Amino acid sequence: MSRHTYTAETFWERGTQPFLDKRYSRRHLLRFDGGLTVAGSSSPHVVPLPCSDPSAIDPEEALVSALSSCHMLWFLDIAARQGFVVDSYHDEASGVMTANERRKLWLSSVTLSPKVVFSGAALPTPAEIERMHHEAHDECFIANSVKTDVQVRPR
Repeated sequence: MSRHTYTAETFWERGTQPFLDKRYSRRHLLRFDGGLTVAGSSSPHVVPLPCSDPSAIDPEEALVSALSSCHMLWFLDIAARQGFVVDSYHDEASGVMTANERRKLWLSSVTLSPKVVFSGAALPTPAEIERMHHEAHDECFIANSVKTDVQVRPR
């Protein structure tokens, strides 16, 4: 695969709100290289309301989502190459924030809980599904980019 640069833009403006009292809104916009713009914010678990916007994407859930999405895309590719038809894929991914040995918070673990529905003449065995998940995790660019412990627990 050739080298490719991925870009994203983050936009925030103070406007007329005070700043030094640290009660400013953390809501911002995230624009991705394909043109999609979504609302971003700090997590209300990190910065209390009303300074955070719980309806916006926070960095922690964006990382959990990126891990889940990358794993799914690899899983679908692997299943197709092995001749298995996937009808649906639903992952209920979750991440856990803990303090490390330096008392710094980090997403120490992410658990992917995918439920995959197959159809067709050739259905994978549970062992084949497990192997496909293992390979998907091994190939996932995002999982290979983080030190977070990523667990895959198919449902």
